[in-house]
Amino acid sequence: MPPKARKPCNSPYCPELTTERYCDKHAKEKQQLQDRQRGTAASRGYGYKWRQSRLQYLQQHPLCVHCREKGKLESATVVDHIVPHKGDMVLFWDQRNWQPLCATCHSVKTVREVAFRKRK
Repeated sequence: MPPKARKPCNSPYCPELTTERYCDKHAKEKQQLQDRQRGTAASRGYGYKWRQSRLQYLQQHPLCVHCREKGKLESATVVDHIVPHKGDMVLFWDQRNWQPLCATCHSVKTVREVAFRKRK
């Protein structure tokens, strides 16, 4: 397969050519900006109280619901918010909006959600 064509970096006035959206320098700067804007895990609600609630939930719901639907038995390691809470702390703590997932199923679900949001 031929290599991807190189194109100008999307950062204004940057002369670098890249196969991605931004050159390495600007991709790193953009990621750092997003990280600062996003805040820490604790500031987004994932602090001590969440870690304790998560452990208790996983003890009560030890199997991945997506794997179980496919007839597989896989341990859940992630408590997923079925509907993304987007900072809504009522939705964040509503256990009816929680589901146990294995790391693989959670990653797949997250990628699909991000792709869907980009298409909108």
